[in-house]
Amino acid sequence: LAVGWGSRMDAAWAPSPGGCELVQSIMDCTGRWLSSIPGNLRGDTEELFLDDNTIQVLGNASLLLYPQLWHLSLTRNRLELIEPGAFLSSQGLEVLSLTDNLLFTNYSLTAAALSALPALRMLDLAGNQLREDMVSVLVSNLSSLESLSVARNIIMRLDSSIFTNLTELLELNLEKNYIFEIDNAFEGLQRLQRLNLAYNYLPCLVGFDLTQLRVLNLSNNVIEWFLTMEIDDLFELEVLDLSHNRLLFFPVLPQQSKLHSLLLQDNRMSFYQRLPNGTSLANVTMQFLIIDGNSTNITTVRLWDELCHSNLSSLRLLDMSQNEVWGLPDDFLAQTPSLTHLKLNQNCLEAFHLSEEDPLAMLTELDLSQNQLVELGVKVGTGDILPSLQLFNLSTNRLQALPPGIFTHTRKITTLDLSYNRVDLCPQPGEPKSLSCVDIRGVETLTHLSLAGCGLQGMGGRPFQGTSLLHLDLSDNRQLLSGDLGWLQDLVLTLQVLSLRNTSLSSTTDFSALSSLVRLDLSGNCLAAFPGWLGALRLRSLDLRDNCLPALPRDLPQAPLGRSLRELYLSQNPYNCCTLGWWDALQQAEGLRVPDGPEVTCRHGSRALSPGALPQPVLQSCRWQTADLALLYLVLALPTCLTLLVAFVVVFLMLKEKLLKMVKNRCGVSSPY
Repeated sequence: LAVGWGSRMDAAWAPSPGGCELVQSIMDCTGRWLSSIPGNLRGDTEELFLDDNTIQVLGNASLLLYPQLWHLSLTRNRLELIEPGAFLSSQGLEVLSLTDNLLFTNYSLTAAALSALPALRMLDLAGNQLREDMVSVLVSNLSSLESLSVARNIIMRLDSSIFTNLTELLELNLEKNYIFEIDNAFEGLQRLQRLNLAYNYLPCLVGFDLTQLRVLNLSNNVIEWFLTMEIDDLFELEVLDLSHNRLLFFPVLPQQSKLHSLLLQDNRMSFYQRLPNGTSLANVTMQFLIIDGNSTNITTVRLWDELCHSNLSSLRLLDMSQNEVWGLPDDFLAQTPSLTHLKLNQNCLEAFHLSEEDPLAMLTELDLSQNQLVELGVKVGTGDILPSLQLFNLSTNRLQALPPGIFTHTRKITTLDLSYNRVDLCPQPGEPKSLSCVDIRGVETLTHLSLAGCGLQGMGGRPFQGTSLLHLDLSDNRQLLSGDLGWLQDLVLTLQVLSLRNTSLSSTTDFSALSSLVRLDLSGNCLAAFPGWLGALRLRSLDLRDNCLPALPRDLPQAPLGRSLRELYLSQNPYNCCTLGWWDALQQAEGLRVPDGPEVTCRHGSRALSPGALPQPVLQSCRWQTADLALLYLVLALPTCLTLLVAFVVVFLMLKEKLLKMVKNRCGVSSPY
């Protein structure tokens, strides 16, 4: 239960005396290390924020200078005491936040101070280490309260004495306490509409009879049973949150209510009318032992009668995900004609059947993912089945096909998730037809399709004919691209997002014909070179993670692709630390982000280094590796040539006379010396 604290800001902040900030009549002194309320603020201050300071005591004279105050916030101080006369000059105070202080130390004196606030509507006492007896004293004289938060305290038990005088209360927040028992604590709260009991230790809730309540949050307790009182009164309840508990059975709900959202996620719930082995428990009875004071009452009921008595006719959202449901009772869906969202993911369903008797005419979202479905049964006749369905999630099951003609009645479907099932798409008429396949041809409304991990192999024909797909996920199909890509021809003009993650894609496989693409995922494909066909696309997002790329084209930012790109994912590639000119160019590209930039590394020998902070020895090594080879050879050859030349000169000088004599003897000509 969120308690909102209103403010009246409609101008820019400006400095004011005392280091606080002022806008019109609102003063913000947050985080100023103040040990007391400043006395030099404007006298017409209406809202005063003193959060995150070190105030320990709110004295009798603290607020004398601010008689027009209606909103005071002292959140996260060290407040231990509010003196009894502190609010005598602030009779118009309506909103008071005392969250995260130490009010348990002097709660009785603080209670006396609060009792002097006849106009107080909203009070936040969260995080003050208060017990239930302390809370009872603090709020005993606050009959004007409309919203109260005592969250994050150490309340353990609630009885009828705690909230006795809060006859105007509309919202009550008790979350994150240690409550394990409630004994008629809310009987006097005739106007209460929102009740938050989340994150406590309630084991069950039996005899629920708060007819005026609109929102009830019981999530994150240890509730095994929820039983409504059997009365004919109309319950105003609209939202019931029982998620993250230990429910064993579907809750017994009011016979008449306005319930539109029922959250049962993450429980241990199942239906026992029929067990997986076919055994029927329809006539099995259950005995409830209800102990109220000195009286004991034993009620015997048939399990499925109680479900029938619950009124689900107004229900729009039903979330039963993460339970142990292996099947729904007969006619269960027929009781929910207004249902728009049904979540049954992460259960134990092996089959799910729909018929004209359970048309679910209003249903727009159906999530059956992460079950064990091997059969999706649809009795197709002359009537419509799921005519309003827009999102259908069947991922992570054991399906091999869908019922023929299922999409002829779902005239509004936009999103279909078949990922991680062993399904195939039906080919064109006239071509060999699969014994089990999914036919989506002609489904004009379909825009998002996921076929990840379906074991698809070299598809043929035109499986997407007549569709207008915008998003297509073909990830984790290792043999998908083994044949011709003609099956994509019907998506050339419409497809905008394509995922080819982990599909054994090679750099030569050309998808440049998909000219409408704006987002492309090529991660996990062991690409050893940047695909040249990418240059023809005008992508806004490209994912190249987890490949084998040693470098990217240096002129990428100047190419048409680089100018259109806004997002580029590059991590988990073995880039060469000595060829990072492309990386420097990307850093200077205007409007291009590399969201995983901090994770990008390059290789130098056996070391993985950050391309933005290469050590000097690595840079020096790279200079040698990237130097001009001709110049390098010249530098290496020059010393050798000089050495040989010097050696030749020395030898010549040493043997000069002998050589001359030998020439003279050979030629017989005298030569003067």
